[in-house]
Amino acid sequence: MFKLNENYLKLPGSYLFSTIGKKVNAYSAAHPDKKVIRLGIGDVTQPLAPVIVEAMHKAVDEMGKAETFHGYAPELGYEFLRNAIAENDYKARGCSITADEIFISDGAKCDSSNIQEIFSLDNRIAVCDPVYPVYVDSNVMAGRTGTYNKEQETWSDVIYMPCTADNDFTPELPEEVPDLIYLCFPNNPTGSAITKARLQEWVDYANKVGAVILYDAAYEAYISEADVPHSIYECEGARTCAIELRSFSKNAGFTGVRLGFTVIPKELKCGETMLHSLWARRHGTKYNGAPYIVQRAGEAVYSQEGREQLKEQVAYYMKNASYIYNGLKEAGYTVSGGVNAPYIWLKTPKGMSGWEFFDYLLEQANVVGTPGSGFGPNGEGYFRLTAFGTYENTVEAVNRIKALRM
Repeated sequence: MFKLNENYLKLPGSYLFSTIGKKVNAYSAAHPDKKVIRLGIGDVTQPLAPVIVEAMHKAVDEMGKAETFHGYAPELGYEFLRNAIAENDYKARGCSITADEIFISDGAKCDSSNIQEIFSLDNRIAVCDPVYPVYVDSNVMAGRTGTYNKEQETWSDVIYMPCTADNDFTPELPEEVPDLIYLCFPNNPTGSAITKARLQEWVDYANKVGAVILYDAAYEAYISEADVPHSIYECEGARTCAIELRSFSKNAGFTGVRLGFTVIPKELKCGETMLHSLWARRHGTKYNGAPYIVQRAGEAVYSQEGREQLKEQVAYYMKNASYIYNGLKEAGYTVSGGVNAPYIWLKTPKGMSGWEFFDYLLEQANVVGTPGSGFGPNGEGYFRLTAFGTYENTVEAVNRIKALRM
């Protein structure tokens, strides 16, 4: 008789955003007259930039002709896209990343969950707390996290690095030595950023203890401060200790199009084995590549028109972030984020738990956010709002919250 992967049975409850979706759908069904404004899930609302749409149309036309038709993509991704990424995201910032160290995928979420497959199950992982749930959940599924403590909401074999107001929501170097370190900056969910000097400390630490940093830079397009690095490879020594994951979802609005990439430098080795080779084997065996049409759309992101049009979109969302931040601060909330990231992290009022505040906002203001506890134990007592709504809905949502006069 067949058997299950019992690690899946260890997962507590459903995926955070699935739970939110069910709650909101139930409320909307019971109150069809209410306009619910969703500032919970980090999904974009602005349409694809014109230059991207044009590139996709052209690629579709190519697929309709025998002489320009494309089948399976190359294993690493098309060279035209990898070259554009290497030139614009790395060489332009002084990072020595080459096109053949870039693996094209359908998004950072998949890569950040799948990357653990190339590592042994007895590796200890370290995560920020609070943290994007996929990092932990994917390791639970693999059987790397030990046993779950329901009261503390922690896993026995996971090293948690508290991110609190006292350390500006950036982690300190852990006392226990990890093998794999998950870092995400600008951060989801707290919206915090890390300076280059501070990130250099992490790179030096990883090289010293023989750890690998899995660096999620999905929100680098939203960085506004000069001392915040856009890539971990801006730090000396990162090529021997860091894997970087990127996404086109938030910088180019590809949440419904799906495109991302992972960078693994060839100097990153375990003994004599290149991690680049392991990921290449995994990539080639389990993945058939992002569609040609989508990769041409990704290439358009790096054109002059693409950069200009997407700069406007990022500014649109950051205008929303500023409105949320300033509006809630005026209303007396303790808030952070919203400067280098499209997320605002706020302290829940009157000692409410995250889910209590979620229910209160949904019922009293018809506004949806995300309870901080869904991101880890140190997220309790906090709440995340996203800036990815329309400006009109953002203004209305903030005004509704302010009218509650907590």
